[in-house]
Amino acid sequence: MTGVDLSRGVLRDSSLQRSRLMRARMVGVDAVEGRFVSADLTGADLTEATLRNADFTRAVLRGAIFSRADLRGARLFRADLTGADLTGADLNGADFSSAILDGAVWTDGQRRCAAGSVGTCQ
Repeated sequence: MTGVDLSRGVLRDSSLQRSRLMRARMVGVDAVEGRFVSADLTGADLTEATLRNADFTRAVLRGAIFSRADLRGARLFRADLTGADLTGADLNGADFSSAILDGAVWTDGQRRCAAGSVGTCQ
């Protein structure tokens, strides 16, 4: 489903495990408690998406855009967020344990995580 447009879609409690959603347009999608375990969302646009309590364990999120997304309580354990954009995202309670954050743009839109950032933006 490379490049698919799911913008403004309702994917609450859906299972998209191991899905290939590279460059997907998911602007404003409602995926509360969605399961994206081991999914590939490289370059996906999740601007203003509602992703509360979503599970992105081991997901590939390289270059994904989470600008102003609601990621409260999301699980990003061992996810690859290399070069992702988290500008303005709400990360309250999100679990970034062992997540790769190399070059990710942090919530303030100015700080870029250093190479080797795992679990926390350094």
